[in-house]
Amino acid sequence: MKTVLRVLKDSRAYHRYIWLGIGAIACSTLASLYAPWAMQQLTALITSGDADIASKSLKMGLILLLVYLLQAIFNYIKGYYTHLGAYYYVAELRLAVYDKLQHLSLRFYSDKQTGQLMSYVMNDAGGAERLFAHVFPDLVVHGLTLLAVGFMLFTINVPLALVSLVSVPLIIFANYVYSKRALPLWGKNAKVMAEMSGTLQDNLSGMKEIQAFNQQESEKERMRAVIDKERDAILEAVKTDEFVRPLISFFSSVGLVGVIIYGGYFTSVGQMEVAELVGFTLYLNLFYGPISALSSLNESANMAIASCQRVFDLLDQESEVKELSDARSVSHLAGKIELRRLDFHYHVGQPVLKEIDLIIQPGQTIALVGSTGVGKTTISNLLNRFYDPVAGQILFDDLDLKTMTLGSIRNNISMVLQDTFLFNGTVYENIVYGLKHATKEQTIAAAKAANAHSFITALEDGYETLIGERGLRLSGGQKQRLSIARAILRDTPILIMDEATSALDTETEREIQQALDTISKGRTTVVIAHRLSTIRHADLIVVLDQAQIAELGTHEELIQRGGVYARLCQNQHI
Repeated sequence: MKTVLRVLKDSRAYHRYIWLGIGAIACSTLASLYAPWAMQQLTALITSGDADIASKSLKMGLILLLVYLLQAIFNYIKGYYTHLGAYYYVAELRLAVYDKLQHLSLRFYSDKQTGQLMSYVMNDAGGAERLFAHVFPDLVVHGLTLLAVGFMLFTINVPLALVSLVSVPLIIFANYVYSKRALPLWGKNAKVMAEMSGTLQDNLSGMKEIQAFNQQESEKERMRAVIDKERDAILEAVKTDEFVRPLISFFSSVGLVGVIIYGGYFTSVGQMEVAELVGFTLYLNLFYGPISALSSLNESANMAIASCQRVFDLLDQESEVKELSDARSVSHLAGKIELRRLDFHYHVGQPVLKEIDLIIQPGQTIALVGSTGVGKTTISNLLNRFYDPVAGQILFDDLDLKTMTLGSIRNNISMVLQDTFLFNGTVYENIVYGLKHATKEQTIAAAKAANAHSFITALEDGYETLIGERGLRLSGGQKQRLSIARAILRDTPILIMDEATSALDTETEREIQQALDTISKGRTTVVIAHRLSTIRHADLIVVLDQAQIAELGTHEELIQRGGVYARLCQNQHI
């Protein structure tokens, strides 16, 4: 009920569609009562030998035709408007899920597959449509039908109505037991469905690697295992459903058996007319229909509730990185960065950074070097506040990072990453991604600075060339140059380069390095590099080793010191 009530609360902007549908349902339900009454009256006319039976039956038939037409109209209104409200709400819910995913910290994503996250948006949010457009209206339909038909049953014959209701408590109990058992099973199924989506998305994205390493058979077996797991999960839930549904039908039949036995008796002793028994039986079919339908409705309801619970669990997740309610928005930083006794770990007991103290002055270029896994990229992630440090502080212009809005932090930083990500769009759209209001002239200037203009103009549509998913139509070096152009265009006071030239040939790297040296002037630049030849002219080189700062100094100073940095240079023949 908590989940159902939350759906009702969150969808209140669209309740007018529900009420319109309920109004149509009420009219349709009332109209449905006419057919059994007409048959009861026709039976009475036949048994009484009424001489005007033909004209009266014609009149009832024409009225019944009109009733069926009205029912069709009311059912259309109910079906269309409940779905109208449902899909508006689902669209809103999907957007809320997507927006939530945008604002969760990167730690949330550390153990998630893209396909699993897509399942929240595509599959689980769709569960609200089943609740809104099917479960809620059908509950109202069945509820009104039971009340209206029940009233008619008691109007015709009270003792027989009581007999017919003997099986109702059994049906209600069976539905209750089913709901208690089925909801966790459908929740398990939704989770397994997300796992299957994740595996499928991973394999489709890595198809080149699968084929290159000839792993088609092993990946087929891995996919088979996930598919079998999903099959078993849904069959477990279906098994419960298919056990309860016949049971409910049986209980309904017990009520009908009682009506036949006692109805025949009441008719034989003159306590009931034949026409009344016919009308009662027809109404009873209308009565048991909704009760039997509840078992099917239970399945839809439990599937929908399980999906909605997953969505709400995600929406209720709190991001590890939280913005203070009184956080300051800083428009433009001078570029001073200070790390004070900084500690960080991804997993408890496995420190990545320990007691890091570092001051970077405005306009200074510093390089972070060290072996793989010593925390170089982690520092860049902490500067962007993708994560918060376990202990210590990060300050920009003497302001604690936690006191600033996330938007103002990231508006002052441009990043060029080793793993370049480009969107499925045009070259131009990808360059201006971080500065949508940039002019064409500014965009071209940034491309020229990144040594990208010449290859862009050689493409079939120049800057309007579609580059495909993740820049599939471009080489690694071309993608990286677009990423560099994107960072140059933003013109922020802080620039972070994480292996920015790793995918470039030596000549192109030298040309871009000259451009980067130019744009680095006047801004704080943090360079993360394995190629030590690219950071020889840095103002300060920070050498990380065993989660701590091992050495600080210029290239010449560190070479003379003969420590960790000197050994790294020697390994690279510098």
